[in-house]
Amino acid sequence: MPVYKKLGQNIRKAREMRGISQEELAFKVPTARNYLGCIERAEKFPALGKIYDIANALDTNLETLFKDI
Repeated sequence: MPVYKKLGQNIRKAREMRGISQEELAFKVPTARNYLGCIERAEKFPALGKIYDIANALDTNLETLFKDI
């Protein structure tokens, strides 16, 4: 599985486990909700800094988001 596809799945899983909508997460990051959706669907490839921001907003770490990659 491509790296960004698995990363997007891990982000979505972490977000859903916390009961956070894409809109709420986008506000916390901050980024646009549609950009976050594109990341989850592996249509956009975020910089490491943005992935770090997402991990912080989800109160998790990069290791969790890169699990099984």
